[in-house]
Amino acid sequence: MDSKLKLIDRASLIRLAILTIAIASISIFGWSLTIWMPGESYRQALQLLSGSETRLQDMLQQDIETLAVKIGRENVDNDRNLVAAKDYLDRELTQVGYTVRKQNYTVEGKTFSNLEVEIPGSSRADEILVIGGHYDTGVTSPGANDRTGAAAVLALAREFVGTKPMRTLRFVEFTNGEPPLSGTKNMGSFRYAQRAKERGEKIVGMFCLETLGYYSDKVNTQKYPLLLSSLYPSQGNFLGFIGDIDSRELLRNTIRSFRAQAKFPSEGVALPDFIQGVGGSDRGSFWQQGYQAVTIADTAPFRNPYYHTADDTVDKIDFEKLSRVTDGISKVIRDFVGLEG
Repeated sequence: MDSKLKLIDRASLIRLAILTIAIASISIFGWSLTIWMPGESYRQALQLLSGSETRLQDMLQQDIETLAVKIGRENVDNDRNLVAAKDYLDRELTQVGYTVRKQNYTVEGKTFSNLEVEIPGSSRADEILVIGGHYDTGVTSPGANDRTGAAAVLALAREFVGTKPMRTLRFVEFTNGEPPLSGTKNMGSFRYAQRAKERGEKIVGMFCLETLGYYSDKVNTQKYPLLLSSLYPSQGNFLGFIGDIDSRELLRNTIRSFRAQAKFPSEGVALPDFIQGVGGSDRGSFWQQGYQAVTIADTAPFRNPYYHTADDTVDKIDFEKLSRVTDGISKVIRDFVGLEG
């Protein structure tokens, strides 16, 4: 009898050990697939802005004040303002030497436009990096922080004028990234990515610049979907890098480059696109067409209590940190496309 009990106990222990190993293996695999990112987030005190970062800060503030204050809400219900914002961005890009290409399309009798400028590549010209952000806002919000992505795209486009990248570099200002057309085939980014796929364009990466201007060093200011809160900081003071599972190679290369060069906190995650806060936005339009895309953002609704409210005003934006992260993104782009000379 005792020997039988010992055999049963031994069999139970073996099953428990196998189960423990299986759970541990799945956990390690899941962590390596989604959570692990190369490099280390910057944790020291922020350095003083350089002269170029100070000039960038002034430029970003001027553009955002023009879009958010002088022009105002820009969306389907305020299409006159949306046209004014498009014209402003078109003018600014033209003034620095670009030929702006417009992708026009019609929804319910109204015409909307994506704006694209391109710097052709040299030795790897068929490989395209897209830097994009949407210039419209929510229906009821002044959307100051919504403009930070579009303003950063504009600032980066200005910076790369006259450069000679090995890969082709495109800067795109998308329309209709916000409700009521967000998540539909009438998003500007969806129309753009769909056309690129139809043309057989080899987009090797897309950086989706979303809200970039809201930060807080206070604890418990950062929220997360699902069970991620135990794995990431509670202070909303970092720049987030978000991709789906299929984009994890681009995601890791991007955050590796940022951490190697930018003195600013950063966190990254690759998650399935059905999880809250992952699959939406302009990045999702590129995922649907089979392109790798990464969102770079301050995580918007998971941090900013003013997001999509009437209080999302210019005074809530931290322009100093916006300048720092935009400069860091510039360095990542230089790494990715490779500049000659």
